[in-house]
Amino acid sequence: MRALPIAVTVLAAALALTSCDDSGDNSSSSKTSETGKTSTNAAADCKIDSVGIQVGPANVAPAAGDTGNIPVTITNRDSQCTLKGFPGLEVHAGSTSTDIVADKAATPEKLTLAKNDTASFTITYVRGTAGDANTLDLKTLKISLPGATATQDFKWSYGPVAGKGAAGELDASVTPFTHAGD
Repeated sequence: MRALPIAVTVLAAALALTSCDDSGDNSSSSKTSETGKTSTNAAADCKIDSVGIQVGPANVAPAAGDTGNIPVTITNRDSQCTLKGFPGLEVHAGSTSTDIVADKAATPEKLTLAKNDTASFTITYVRGTAGDANTLDLKTLKISLPGATATQDFKWSYGPVAGKGAAGELDASVTPFTHAGD
């Protein structure tokens, strides 16, 4: 009769050992190589000069007071990298410049992009009335990635943007990065 409790104990121990897996999730782990050096498998932040950026096609706001949406797609052209947070967006109208602010209702997630993976974000804006003191007639959109100051410049061809009481505070926002495609 003693053999049954021992057999159950041995079986339970064997199952516990076989359920262990030392491979784990390597996305941000450290490993020690045979030379004794520790390497980290975490991907570096994506760099603006290592990605392709496509702005649009846009759902342009046709008239003053209407809302427009501009999708922006980022394609990683280099080794694996990460994006977390919001893109930096600076817009220019002649000698005036201002930022497009992050959508306060959105929560960013960390995205890891392999080579040729894509991510996207959306700029939402309210079209202003040309010549109005609270409107900026934008000409240039400068995009930067989190943690960097380098930018890529794009022509703004979506009409003037309304201000929130003043032209320096635009009625516009940007979503965080999300995975694009499949």
